[in-house]
Amino acid sequence: MAYQALYRVWRPQTFIDVVGQEHVTKTLQNALLQQKISHAYLFSGPRGTGKTSAAKILAKAVNCEHSPVAEPCNECAACRGITDGTISDVLEFDAASNSRVEEMRDVLDKVKFAPTAVKYKVYIIDEVHMLSISAFNALLKTLEEPPKHVIFILATTEPHKIPLTIISRCQRFDFRRITAGSIVKRMKLIVDETGVDCEEQALQMIARAAEGGMRDALSLLDQAISFSQDRVTVEDALTVTGSVSQGFLYKLAHAFQEKDVASGLEALEELLFHGKDPARFIEDLILFYRDLLLYKTAPNLEESLERVTLDNEFQKMAETIPTEQIYLMIDQLNKTQQEMRWTNHPRIFLEVAIVKLCQIETKHSDQAAPGQISQLLAKIEQLEDDLRQLKTNGIQAAQEAPAPVQKTAPRTSRKGFQPAVGKINEVLKLATKNDINQIKSNWAEMRSRLMKSHAALLNEAEPVAASSTAFILKFKHEIHCQMAMDNNRFIETVMSALQELTGHRFTILGVPEDQWLSIREGFLSHQHAEDGEGKDSQEGEQPHISEAKKLFGAEFVEVID
Repeated sequence: MAYQALYRVWRPQTFIDVVGQEHVTKTLQNALLQQKISHAYLFSGPRGTGKTSAAKILAKAVNCEHSPVAEPCNECAACRGITDGTISDVLEFDAASNSRVEEMRDVLDKVKFAPTAVKYKVYIIDEVHMLSISAFNALLKTLEEPPKHVIFILATTEPHKIPLTIISRCQRFDFRRITAGSIVKRMKLIVDETGVDCEEQALQMIARAAEGGMRDALSLLDQAISFSQDRVTVEDALTVTGSVSQGFLYKLAHAFQEKDVASGLEALEELLFHGKDPARFIEDLILFYRDLLLYKTAPNLEESLERVTLDNEFQKMAETIPTEQIYLMIDQLNKTQQEMRWTNHPRIFLEVAIVKLCQIETKHSDQAAPGQISQLLAKIEQLEDDLRQLKTNGIQAAQEAPAPVQKTAPRTSRKGFQPAVGKINEVLKLATKNDINQIKSNWAEMRSRLMKSHAALLNEAEPVAASSTAFILKFKHEIHCQMAMDNNRFIETVMSALQELTGHRFTILGVPEDQWLSIREGFLSHQHAEDGEGKDSQEGEQPHISEAKKLFGAEFVEVID
């Protein structure tokens, strides 16, 4: 019989053989035992993580002659027939090569027929995201309400390309990338069963290069076995995977640490000469410094080291390289990796990165020599002594010097805005209803001509009294009043705008609302005393009512008790 690849020979035949997907297999096993099988499933995840294998195992488990069972027996006629592919009721449909609606309709036309050899018809549609929109539409209704004897299992690596109407009709299971430890454990079982001699470190190298895919790992292992003579060594694994040896990484790290650009570029030339992949190389270098950082900060977590094997040289290097320098080097390597993804000349970026890494310590060194630290500490002590002496001399001089003459502050001690009460009273004496109405009727038009910043100051302000030459502007908040009255440009702009609209130039007198009430009451009381409003008092009319009638007209004043 012709040779079969390892991933085909060792394809999982039971749920327990599906590595690293316990969250999926446990759920499916419980559903099988409880006989709660759904009519449609969606298996999504990266390549080589067991989606199609799990689909075939599920097809065998639901049709096993001993069902309900958590695992297919793989011995009955149904299990053997599904494994061999001789039972037509279990159909594997490749959507990548049959994406048209005609092929999908041909499959769906046979759904309504009962199975001939087993209990359930199972349709496994692989790479379902490759179906056309018409094919998805043809599948939609059948997928929602298929006959009781039909189960659909959809598998895909790109679930985002599947219409949401399809996804909502399926039970979705997301397959994860398999950890390197799980892959190594599975490969150890395979090499022990096949009798292949293989170094454990070589298996770890292959598992890391597989990037979470068991099929990729077994394909690389197959290549390494074919490449090796009698024993799969680390060098064989490095050659097959394109990775870089740990000794080569040490050589580059020493070149970076010693700022030897020539040695770094020579090492890169040697690397490329041996056909190593630049993308794989920079990933190895990033993981090397990642392991260096983790070991330096948490030396007890040896199992967290992903790229290197712990030895004396690695421990010595971890002691000599500062943590801050490792941060900078990882950051520079990451930037270079991003740039290399979009270029046809990765070698240039690698050479530039090596030059920068060799110079990074001189540019970003934050460790001062012991002599420099001593000088800095001496300067700090001297500055502290000088400061202490200045404070002492300042206190003595203040005690010996005669008391300075108390000078009047340039500003009054009164807090808040102080309105011009005298000018306001003068306006109130000469205020007329026509003048205030003239200003109020043009107030909105005047505000529309102002800048936004000036108009904003008038949001909660209104004219309350006016004479022929000035008007009183009441502000709700004192801070707004002060901001407006201190802004000469604002005052001039408002006065000019009113002059254009009314033909008269009015002086603005600002006053906060709370002060305006007291000023007005004081003016009315004083005016009443001067004018001798005894008659009004005898007749029972209050002074402020009389003054209001004089200001606004008796016909506009309504007295409410």
